[in-house]
Amino acid sequence: MKTIISRPELATLIGKIQSVVSSKPAIPILANVLIEAYNGQLTVSATDLTVSMRAQMEAHIIEEGAITLPARRFFQLVRELTVPEIELSASGDEIAYIQAGSSQFRLHGINKSEFPALPDLTHAHHFSMPAEAFKEMLSKSVFAAAREDSRHVLNGVLMKVENSNATFIGTDGKRLAKVNTAVDLGSEHKHNYLIPLKAVEEILKTLDTDAPLKISLTPDKVGIESDSTLLVTKLLSGEYPDVERVIPKESEFTLTLHREELMALLKQVALFTTDKSHSVHFILSPGELTLTANSSEIGEGKVSMPVDYSGEPFEIAFNPFFFHDILRHCSDETVSFAITKPHNPGLITDSSTANFVIMPMRLAPA
Repeated sequence: MKTIISRPELATLIGKIQSVVSSKPAIPILANVLIEAYNGQLTVSATDLTVSMRAQMEAHIIEEGAITLPARRFFQLVRELTVPEIELSASGDEIAYIQAGSSQFRLHGINKSEFPALPDLTHAHHFSMPAEAFKEMLSKSVFAAAREDSRHVLNGVLMKVENSNATFIGTDGKRLAKVNTAVDLGSEHKHNYLIPLKAVEEILKTLDTDAPLKISLTPDKVGIESDSTLLVTKLLSGEYPDVERVIPKESEFTLTLHREELMALLKQVALFTTDKSHSVHFILSPGELTLTANSSEIGEGKVSMPVDYSGEPFEIAFNPFFFHDILRHCSDETVSFAITKPHNPGLITDSSTANFVIMPMRLAPA
């Protein structure tokens, strides 16, 4: 193998793919990336056996071939070099030679035959979606998903495809996000795809926002392909909880809240919560919403904003960080906040298809 590559382009490609490589690989080859030079393209592939990614760039190929190289060392070297182009060659003894101006480097690799093949998506179902739309669906749902929960099905985003519609759901049991969009996949296709958190985060990081995506679905894998990048992830297994019964279907009253004003107030009053008790009291009285938090170690915070409310005084408590997160993923100037009782979940909606549910906290003395 021998090829001449643009170093800045290679550094950009590496930036897309580097976090797929596991920091603690199960087998030595997973610490390497596969580098292939064929048909005027340099292809770099990485996998941790759950998430696999392949990214391509144009290159001047003098001699075709392939090798796997230690990802961390190779990536760091490419980033540290200052020349516009580098020459990469590999010999039959699995050693890569890197020429950068007057500098020369030799890096020991492993034969490409040991590198796991990327999953086959030949017989998958496919649909297309604008990258920005797919990214919005994922970002509006993944923030509510659990991190390292023993209920492993919660450590991902559920993509539920049914009746030419895709619904994206994330929950950690304390909050829930659900958003949906139409997909061109035929009304007869019906299946649940539980995408691991790492895969969702990689998709959000590497998507080219101006390119259409080709999304490939098999019963145990999902592939996302843009112009020069393919990501394939294995799916989580298990039964995702029925979230429909958690989403309130009716409410005692609905408030219209100014999103940015409430976000600012939540950040202020959250300073008076502790690690043990992330609880802020929402106190409604005619024409006003008051937020309070106090702690014997810190002190007390009390803020308020005008609201269109004329009912009886009402009090409920929420985690301010969860509430702020939901508001951050809304896009309108105002949001609707539907409440029933102090021990029932609240529902936050905007003009999009998103439903955000937040569980209340126990009302402690304010």
